[in-house]
Amino acid sequence: MEKMIKIKSKIENLREVEKFIDDITAELNLSNEIYGNILISVLEAAKNAIVHGNKNDISKNVEIKVRKEKENLDFFIKDEGNGFDFNTIPDPTALENIEKVNGRGVFLMKKLSDDIEFKEEGRLVKITFNT
Repeated sequence: MEKMIKIKSKIENLREVEKFIDDITAELNLSNEIYGNILISVLEAAKNAIVHGNKNDISKNVEIKVRKEKENLDFFIKDEGNGFDFNTIPDPTALENIEKVNGRGVFLMKKLSDDIEFKEEGRLVKITFNT
């Protein structure tokens, strides 16, 4: 199984991503726990793509693909931005970052997924869930 959705870079369009996830998890009859992990992780990745990748430029798109293979469900979130160095993301659990309101998205994605990879200089993130 493989499906794809493409949205314009507007925060309001995250609703379309949520519906996309709802439909997929219902079709695959996934548990509430896996659904929650997918929802938070993929929405965070899509939000990062809109805000940080595409800089809220509605002429740019965010593409989200999902692929089911055997025990894995892989989500690919891609933006049209300049990319970023994912190795320099500050640790949100470090004392100097604890009270910051931003900077927890990638941390959450790592904690809630079974694997995460950044590709294409950070313009593409692959998030894997074991189902």
